[in-house]
Amino acid sequence: MENKTLSTKTDTMQTNLSRKDFLKLLLKLALPICFQQFMLASVGAADAFMLGSVEQNSMAAVSLATQIQFIQNMIMASVISATTVLGAQYWGKQDMKSLDDIFSLSLRLCAFVSVLFFSLCTLIPGKLMFIYTNEPALIAIGESYLRIAGFSYLLTGISQSFLAMMKVTDHVFTGALISSSAVVVNIVLNAVFIYSLKLGAIGAAIATLTARCLEVILAVSTSFRRGFIHPKLRELLHINKNLTSDFFKCMLPLLGAGLLWGLGFTSYPSFMGHLGTDAAASNSVTAVIRDLICCACDGLASGCGIMVGNELGSGNLARGKSHGRRMLKLSFIVGILSALLMFAISPAILAGVKLTEQARTYLMQMLAVMSVYMIGRSVNSITINGIFAAGGDTLFDMYSLAVVMWAIAVPLAALGTYVFHWPVVLVYACTCLDEVGKIPWTMLHFKKYKWVKDLTRDRQ
Repeated sequence: MENKTLSTKTDTMQTNLSRKDFLKLLLKLALPICFQQFMLASVGAADAFMLGSVEQNSMAAVSLATQIQFIQNMIMASVISATTVLGAQYWGKQDMKSLDDIFSLSLRLCAFVSVLFFSLCTLIPGKLMFIYTNEPALIAIGESYLRIAGFSYLLTGISQSFLAMMKVTDHVFTGALISSSAVVVNIVLNAVFIYSLKLGAIGAAIATLTARCLEVILAVSTSFRRGFIHPKLRELLHINKNLTSDFFKCMLPLLGAGLLWGLGFTSYPSFMGHLGTDAAASNSVTAVIRDLICCACDGLASGCGIMVGNELGSGNLARGKSHGRRMLKLSFIVGILSALLMFAISPAILAGVKLTEQARTYLMQMLAVMSVYMIGRSVNSITINGIFAAGGDTLFDMYSLAVVMWAIAVPLAALGTYVFHWPVVLVYACTCLDEVGKIPWTMLHFKKYKWVKDLTRDRQ
């Protein structure tokens, strides 16, 4: 990998875009992704609120069951993120052959992960559920959900690879439209299966599988339209050794960080599940609201990564650095606005779900804690997943998670749950320490500018 830095390659273009042009370009990329993320999070919201309006245990069980898919998504996210990082830089360089190689590699890796999780969910769903709760009622419901939803996990990697390539090749709106169409179908079918046919958690699983089938069909067929990129059959098994090496250098730290974060993050619902069904149910609702509000920072992180990556890959390192500084400031603004939004919608959330009085008390306390968490989540998502990743600076996230999450947040939450028997809200606050605690470390690392790199190679 050519490790070109700011001091070794001169920017031949104007360093700064005007504020208006910068925001216009960012919104063009980020708004469709924010909308796409919001629509994807809406599926979880629909599951939670539709099931929650019928029966509390179904909502809690499905929320715990989907943690399995969450882990799968964390693994595949490392592949998709590496695809996006390298894809954005090679797109900035307009090297189409390398883009084809990246696409094929992404599909191969995602297919392997999809088959693995499909097998686990369909063969041992009960054992997977036992990881997150020891409540027999929740295990039984979650097991029935996973046996069906597991088939949708076969398709996830295919659709995500196609959508990622659309994102980095200036078809971000089309990718968002495909993903959002599948979400709408999912939500409509949720309503039919849960309310009309009374299928509960099984209905939610059938709706998820149907929507995923639609998403794959739309993504693959669209990629064959003029102006889009699709993998060529003869290239799917072709291995570009240099590019594969670059891909894994970028992906493996992302995978390490994803596993550290994903396993830690999915342990949090496990703590809540072992504190009782009321704690599990209130945590399920809070998680849905968190995911909905985080769509803004996640969408901006993706848009930022593409913007910075395009500039770095085309050799405009000074402009890429300038984009990063602007995005850092914006991350704090988005975080504060997200916290205020969490406060503002809390009364409506409490009125919209059917919970026991104890669960409602837990929910109110968790929403207050989550408001503070949103600031850290915004800053770290945009800076680490957007700015740092755009230049291949992917090791920092793994190191910071090893310390802040696994040396502080997870041990404290585990001790509070199993040893000291702390109040539910205090255990929940421990699970939110990781994002808030990383902010000072993230700021120090940003100033080192290790992320200002051109990762592309000249083809031999």
